[in-house]
Amino acid sequence: MLEFAPIFIYLVISLLVSLILLGVPFLFASNSSTYPEKLSAYECGFDPFGDARSRFDIRFYLVSILFIIFDLEVTFFFPWAVSLNKIDLFGFWSMMAFLLILTIGFLYEWKRGALDWE
Repeated sequence: MLEFAPIFIYLVISLLVSLILLGVPFLFASNSSTYPEKLSAYECGFDPFGDARSRFDIRFYLVSILFIIFDLEVTFFFPWAVSLNKIDLFGFWSMMAFLLILTIGFLYEWKRGALDWE
């Protein structure tokens, strides 16, 4: 049980820090500066128009999915770059194969018009 003590200490400290960070703003916040305009739904001065639940164009979803795919592949670069001196040529060529597959996918999406907005 003693080997789990550092994990328990870490959990207790993280819980305390989280509670402190959540509680401190309530100490400094005041309700005296609130006024009806501040509490309204739109603070910019414009009356709301249209329905907030309107449909979005499917291209927004497509662009967000493509962004996630190409953004997540960047996360593979950092550990690869850090350990490149230990993995030698096999690691280098493995990443080049990964980049080739990624580039082929990017060119395919480009050719299919997934990146065209109009």
